[in-house]
Amino acid sequence: MSKTILLNQSDWHFTKENPGIPTAVMGEAIALPHTWNAVDGQDGGNDYYRGTCWYTLALAKPAIPAGGKAVLQLDGAAMTAAVYLNGEKLAEHKGGYSTFRVDLTDHLKEENLLAISVDNRDNDTVYPQKADFTFYGGIYRDVTLHIVPAEHFALPANGAPALKVTPIVTDLAAKTAEVTVEAAVVGAQNVTFALEGQTLTAPVEKGTAKVVFTLNNAHLWDGVDDPFLYTVSAKLDNGEETSARFGCRKFEIDPQKGFILNGREYPLRGVSRHQDRKGAGNALTNEMMEEDISIILEMGANTIRLAHYQHAQYFYDLCDEKGLVIWAEIPYITMHMPNGRANTLTQMEELIVQNYNHPCIAVWGLSNEITAASAVNENLLENHRLLNELAHKLDPTRKTTMANVFMLETTSPILEIPDVNSYNLYFGWYLGELEQNDEFFDKYHADYPDRCIGFSEYGADANPQYQSSHPEKGDYTESYQCVYHEHIARMIAARPWLWATHVWNMFDFAADGRDEGGKHGENQKGLVTFDRKLKKDPFYLYKAYWSKEPFVHLCGSRYVDRAEDVTEIKVYSNLPEVSLYKDGQLVETRKGDKVFTFQLPITGKHSIEARSGEHSSVILVNKVDAPNPDYAMDNRKNVTNWFDGELDESCWSVKDNMAAATADPKVGPILKQISDKAAAARGDVAAAVKDNPALVAMMERAMRRMTIESMLMQAGASEEDIKQLNRVLQGISKE
Repeated sequence: MSKTILLNQSDWHFTKENPGIPTAVMGEAIALPHTWNAVDGQDGGNDYYRGTCWYTLALAKPAIPAGGKAVLQLDGAAMTAAVYLNGEKLAEHKGGYSTFRVDLTDHLKEENLLAISVDNRDNDTVYPQKADFTFYGGIYRDVTLHIVPAEHFALPANGAPALKVTPIVTDLAAKTAEVTVEAAVVGAQNVTFALEGQTLTAPVEKGTAKVVFTLNNAHLWDGVDDPFLYTVSAKLDNGEETSARFGCRKFEIDPQKGFILNGREYPLRGVSRHQDRKGAGNALTNEMMEEDISIILEMGANTIRLAHYQHAQYFYDLCDEKGLVIWAEIPYITMHMPNGRANTLTQMEELIVQNYNHPCIAVWGLSNEITAASAVNENLLENHRLLNELAHKLDPTRKTTMANVFMLETTSPILEIPDVNSYNLYFGWYLGELEQNDEFFDKYHADYPDRCIGFSEYGADANPQYQSSHPEKGDYTESYQCVYHEHIARMIAARPWLWATHVWNMFDFAADGRDEGGKHGENQKGLVTFDRKLKKDPFYLYKAYWSKEPFVHLCGSRYVDRAEDVTEIKVYSNLPEVSLYKDGQLVETRKGDKVFTFQLPITGKHSIEARSGEHSSVILVNKVDAPNPDYAMDNRKNVTNWFDGELDESCWSVKDNMAAATADPKVGPILKQISDKAAAARGDVAAAVKDNPALVAMMERAMRRMTIESMLMQAGASEEDIKQLNRVLQGISKE
């Protein structure tokens, strides 16, 4: 009988040294999963270790049945891995996020040295290479050894499970489904399948046995409301067994109605997720993944975009069980590499064959922001056509999609390749005004009424330490993150034809090249902090929109010291009426929808409570004479209304229009230098795309609406820098 041996807790050793192929166990003792970038990949500086490291294990030969096999399985080794047994190279795998297998059978001795090299260096063939997240190195998921008899269910090198299940709902009203089950088999003549009391036997032909079950009055997998799962089993004559879970459901996407689940409109509203965590990197435990799912469900989301790569099988399993609809994608991101085409196709194949049975997955993502640092040329377009064709060949039941960078023109031919599209927009954060998000989607929907469009990324960075009574773009306050998401949430709610929307991001995550917002090495757009310990206020805004669980949340719990005489108190709730109390005394009761605001005089230390029925929330505020400097970035701790002198209007100043000033041959280079410095602080991607012609054109359009001062404040420039620039500009006459 087959046997699976988990090698995680075995006596692995790890070394960053590169001595050539190891001949003995070497380095420090560790347990898997493991990454060597758990610390240096999260501390900023863009200097985390990227190189070739070695994992070694002394491995005794297991008992193998006559004619059987011993197959090693690695669920995730980033980014390129090579497997050696007793100094002999047996396999190489290029791609850091998918499962692969290596047959050890004919190479095993009584005592063995298993050595695995793992490499996360720069190269031009394996994705990802340019992206706004840390490329952790390591064997960061499970390693198992599978011992199977001569007749067994197949363990292919591409990591696919032995069973492939295709459920098709043929009659939605009658809930009739046809379930095709295929088993990949080695050595056996017949396979017996069982499902819901039905038993079918099929012969093995060319390594595969296939049957079709009919389910009458099928119990549908119905999203978060009822994520019912079936289990189909398969058995060989020698007693070998395997099984797979699946769900019967029907996904449709309509240009006017949006996403449709089992015949009813079911707007996908949720978040994106990176798999890493503070202090652990990408070497996650099952308990960590369960916590992530629990937090997402608490907020009421019904979809997750699993960015920007294949996630752990256990996480897809959890999404199946909880009814979350998933966008799954490969790390074909930011920068097209002409030498990387084969790798995109391999990673797409592995993503699909390994995850085909998961009912939660609705779409396969071809790429993310691939035109950010690359021109839309024939090589890039052909790569996408091949990916699209491969996805449909491997899985005719699901649609393909793309996440398009905000500066991509809607007339681009790349938008015609996938079945449906989405855009990543950051108007109101990186550039422009919040209303431009509304304008973009309304124009797209009017121009292309037969196309399905979604909102694949949007967000604003927030350090929860930073608070403000007058929040503005670029201040990194939790207060502005609230303003930003309030606008976007209203915009989304008014446009049900957006087939899916995904907040960027559910959790803060590591981007070691970033140095902004008071933290090093983090992208802080998450609704929850990197360590999962703090839910930022906008988390509760989306809970008010999406969750059925009644609640009341008072914003501003971290904004304790307040210098204003009358402070704004903001409440998020999915209840229709909220009462506000100060020091136990009723102040006001307001009716509203999701967001309730109150203007409250304060004179000292106060306990503020919001109530609605049996639900309540309490914060403490303290009236102070001057703003608490800890609530602002160092470069924002000066007075906001900084300018108090006379302006020479014959010369340039920061009060002038940005577009007009940029066009001046003397002023333009100065402003470009400042812009380049701001881009560098936001990581490799921002620095790489700053000269993209499409971005330049979009910036020019945005600059027509903005002053130099407002653009620089949005970019996070310090007030002292703005003062200094103003002095320089006042010395340059307008000609």
